[in-house]
Amino acid sequence: MTTWNLTGTEKHVLICNGSTCMKHGGEEVTQAVRDEISRLGLDEKIHTTRTRCNGRCKDACVLLVYPEGSWYAASSAEVGRAIIQRHLDPSIRLEGSLIYRFEEEKMTPAFTTERFRGIAKVKDKEKGEKQA
Repeated sequence: MTTWNLTGTEKHVLICNGSTCMKHGGEEVTQAVRDEISRLGLDEKIHTTRTRCNGRCKDACVLLVYPEGSWYAASSAEVGRAIIQRHLDPSIRLEGSLIYRFEEEKMTPAFTTERFRGIAKVKDKEKGEKQA
């Protein structure tokens, strides 16, 4: 088993490789993200981890970037590359792919009117069901 030395790491990119994301190009996005990190010489600064389901299947393929806490819908390998490029150039606009961002000590949705809002994690006490 590999144990990476993460000293100097500035960002951690979690790449969903759950079944829905894999059906929507998750492998291609994963490889593009890792390739872009290497191409830009950012291997020492950005660490990637493949995850299983992150719970945003409607936004497949999902990338989470920490420590800022941004969640993205990487709909293609090109979007995955742009997310990495933004590390060097903050002027790169990714609002169309941004799902959530961490603001004021909580996750804040970055929804457009068309964006799927998801299912609440809190059960309705009266009905015993999850709320939409």
